Amino acid sequence: MNLFYPVWYRWIDRELSRPFTPPDCESDPKEWTAIIGATGERIAAKHLRRTGRKVLYRNYRPPTGGGEVDLVYRDGKILVFGEVKTRTSGEFGDPSRNVDQAKEKLIIRGANSWLRELNYPELIFRFDVIEVLLKEGLPPQVNVIENAFTTPQRGLAL
Repeated sequence: MNLFYPVWYRWIDRELSRPFTPPDCESDPKEWTAIIGATGERIAAKHLRRTGRKVLYRNYRPPTGGGEVDLVYRDGKILVFGEVKTRTSGEFGDPSRNVDQAKEKLIIRGANSWLRELNYPELIFRFDVIEVLLKEGLPPQVNVIENAFTTPQRGLAL
């Protein structure tokens, strides 16, 4: 019997079920935003692991050509490029609304670079948006929107 697994599982569950406490950096809004974003990405990765997905890479930035992918993970046999959007209130609507065409283009560029590094394997892939809502005093809420957007008809390269 593997005694390590239950400890690891409890470690993952702890942050997902613990009430959120906002960081104390009111003097620097950029620092506060960066901390909230990093917290959201960490929680999203933990949620994905908890739901049986395998996180392969966080914060992938291609060596050339720009683009970015917050999370690259496997959902069964599907390769997924995920964009994490984190908010501390629902005041401005769903976090996924902030994934506009310009952001989609950056994510597609990052995905194209990832696939190029793998020599364009024949596999199924998709683009997800992971919404993380962090409200003070409440556990994080995570919502995975599968197939949030697709590539243009002319192909993956942009």
